Amino acid sequence: MNMKYLDIKLEASDDSTYSLRDFLGSKVVLYFYPKDNTSGCTVEAKDFTSLQSQYLEKGYKIIGVSRDSVKSHKNFITKQELNLLLLSDINEEMVKAFDVLKEKSMYGRTYMGIVRSTFVLDEEGKIIKEVRKVKVKEHAQILLNEL
Repeated sequence: MNMKYLDIKLEASDDSTYSLRDFLGSKVVLYFYPKDNTSGCTVEAKDFTSLQSQYLEKGYKIIGVSRDSVKSHKNFITKQELNLLLLSDINEEMVKAFDVLKEKSMYGRTYMGIVRSTFVLDEEGKIIKEVRKVKVKEHAQILLNEL
């Protein structure tokens, strides 16, 4: 994977626009999730929120990405009492760059959706770890233990 993903600009839950280039010099846990306010995504976001200080102690910033709107992200943060930066990839640029948008099926219907995935980036923005098809239960804690 080339590093063009560093230059994709996305709107964020804090009303700013970011590219991953803005986080160079910091280590980043970048996690992709399917949809705000759904059961698995809520568990994952709450787990990352509750462990955020421990991630920060190890020098990692946590950033979540989905195809939801900024408004949806803000509602998700408020409703679930999250303390995370969430990026809105409504044009599917970053999800495609990280190859996490895949054909899924549910109830006999096929559709394109985000496969829950986490990438760890070093201070230079290089991917040093990736976890695809994430199982939500204890993922945030297991990843923290591995870093």
